[in-house]
Amino acid sequence: MKNEVSIWNPRVRFEYELADTYVAGIELTGTEIKSIRGNKASIKAAFCQFKDGELYLFNMFIAPYVPGSHYNHEPRRARKLLLNKRELKRLEAHARVVGQSIIPTRIFLSDRGMAKAVIRLAKGRKRRDKRQYIREREHKRDLKRILKYR
Repeated sequence: MKNEVSIWNPRVRFEYELADTYVAGIELTGTEIKSIRGNKASIKAAFCQFKDGELYLFNMFIAPYVPGSHYNHEPRRARKLLLNKRELKRLEAHARVVGQSIIPTRIFLSDRGMAKAVIRLAKGRKRRDKRQYIREREHKRDLKRILKYR
């Protein structure tokens, strides 16, 4: 039984220059994982930050599970990311550099049904960089159109 849950952050490639990629587990409660399995989550405004030597995912929205009653979770609580010590040390060293961020790009379910987050080291783009990115994207699109009709 393969579950096709995949939650993306659509603006991450436009807003940031992406570098290293890591896959981390997410520490969730019962009603949170049920909402994720129903694709009821969003990482559009989410970011990762270190707190007491651990990496946490902040501002990720997981909709309350309707049949959850009083056992429901808080929709925007901080969620701990599960990585090994070597990865945490490497990420913490990069996160200390000014201008570097750790951004979640995708949430998915593993083959065993565990929720995983794809996080990436990122550097924010300036407005001029964003304009250049748009120009390049449109140029590639135009080239594809020209080659398609030849």
